[in-house]
Amino acid sequence: MLQVEALGLYYGDAQALDGVSLDIAAGEIVAIVGANGAGKSSLIRVIHGIEKPASGRVRFDGVDIAGWPSFRVCEAGIGHVAEGRQVFPNLSVLENLEMGAVPRRARAREKQTLDRVFSLFPRLAERRRQAAGTLSGGEQQMLAIGRCLMGQPRLIMFDEPSLGLAPTIVQEVFRIVHQLNEEGLTILLVEQNVMASLKIAHRGYVLENGRIELSGTGAELLGDDRVRQAYLGL
Repeated sequence: MLQVEALGLYYGDAQALDGVSLDIAAGEIVAIVGANGAGKSSLIRVIHGIEKPASGRVRFDGVDIAGWPSFRVCEAGIGHVAEGRQVFPNLSVLENLEMGAVPRRARAREKQTLDRVFSLFPRLAERRRQAAGTLSGGEQQMLAIGRCLMGQPRLIMFDEPSLGLAPTIVQEVFRIVHQLNEEGLTILLVEQNVMASLKIAHRGYVLENGRIELSGTGAELLGDDRVRQAYLGL
C-alpha cells in the first residue's frame, strides 16, 4: 500500500533522514519508534507533503507521491493526526470535524461519517457546540482523530498521539487506534512510547539519527535486547 524508498531529507545542512526505506501493507499497524529527534516526525512530514525530500520516493498504491502538496495526499486517501492535536481552539467541536471533510469523496458521505465519529467518541457528541479550546487534552486528541476520520482516509498516520496525555488517556488512545485497524484502516504509528506502540503493531521499525536501525514484528522488537536496553530500560 505504502512504500518509502531511500528517503533523504535535509534542514539546511543538517540531515534529518538518511536513506529511509519501509513498507506498509493494507490492513497493518506499523510502528516507527525512536528517541526524540530521531527523524520520526520528519518522515511523517515528507509522506504528507509538508516537506519535500532531497532524494527517494514515496509510493502510495504504486503512485509516486513524493513532493505532492498535502491536499493531494489527503485526496489520495492518506490522513494525518498531527503531533500536539492542532485543533482550531475558537471553533466548535462540530466545526472542527466539518473542517476534516475536505476530499470530494468525504463531502458526499459527511453525515454518515459524522455519525460514525460521534458513535466512536460519544463525548464529542455531547460537546459538539463547545469551543475546542476548552476541551481537555484527551478530548482534543479524540477530536483530532475524529477530524481525520471525516476525510475518509484509507491510511492514517499518527504522529506522537500519546504526547502530553495522562496514562489512562494514553491507554484509551491506543485502544482506539487498534479498533480503527480492526475496522479496516491501515495505520502508521509514530511514537516515543515504544512499549505501547509495539504491543499493538504488526510490525515496527526503529529509527535512530535519521536511519532505520532495526525492523521486525512488534513482538520481535519488544524482545530484542537492544530495544529493551535503549528504550525500555530493561
